[in-house]
Parts: sequence; C-alpha cells; structure tokens
Amino acid sequence: MGLILPTVSTAFIVISGILVAIGWYAIAKKQVEKHMKIMKWAAVCATIFFITYVSRTAFIGNTHFGGPDSIKPIYQTFLFFHIVLATVGGVMGLITLRYAYTKNYASHRKIGPWTSIVWFVTSITGAAVYLLLYWIYPGGETSGVLDVIFGK
Repeated sequence: MGLILPTVSTAFIVISGILVAIGWYAIAKKQVEKHMKIMKWAAVCATIFFITYVSRTAFIGNTHFGGPDSIKPIYQTFLFFHIVLATVGGVMGLITLRYAYTKNYASHRKIGPWTSIVWFVTSITGAAVYLLLYWIYPGGETSGVLDVIFGK
C-alpha cells in the first residue's frame, strides 16, 4: 500500500486541476454544457482525491519528509502553504459549485476564476509534495498529520 494510495490521490488531484483548466477554456468559448460536464468531473475527481487522502491519513498516517534536515524547514513551509491552499480551494470549490447549482450565475462568475486559480496552484503544489515525499526524497516514516506538518 506504501505508494499506491499516494499515487492514486495525487493522480486524481492533478486530473481535477487539468479538468478545471479545460472547463475554464470551454466557458471562455461559451460552451456552457461542455463547461458544466467537465466541471462536474473535476469535482468528482477532487472528491475522490479527498476521500483517498483522508482514508490514507486516518488508517495509515502521513509520510514524514525523508530529505536532508537542511531543507526540511523549507519543505514544511511549502507543505503548510499547500494544505492551507487546498483547504481554501476546497471551500471555494464548494461555494462555486453551490452558486452554479442554484443558478446564481453572477456570483458563480465572480468567484469561479479565483477558485480555478487557487485549485491550479493546489494541484501543482500537491504534485510537488508527492514528488518530494515519494520520488526525490523517499523513505520517510508515517505518523499523524500534525507530527508531519510540524516535524515532531
């Protein structure tokens, strides 16, 4: 299970980010139906990511940074930034989807581009965290999420 769940969750967050970009392009081209379908799939992929990530965190734990101590504070700052961004992006995503489903298109159009930008950065930083933890500096132990973030 070591690399499977992180790979699956990262793949879904990256796919979600790509779908948001495609959906944004579709709405810019006034392809409303295509935009709606793509954004629904982006939300599904983000939800699968979230379920996979939370399940892994609850049942297995999070992975400690396995790289050199000299760059560990930089990594932890980056990780904290990613987590805050992912949380903000998730909440913004729910609000943006709610506006769409309640046909509050004026509010949807205002928040949607900002939500997309936050989600792009979340997707990219999530992929970077994955690469740092499992490919560039593999080998960290797993433990509770607060221990991982604050380096205990």
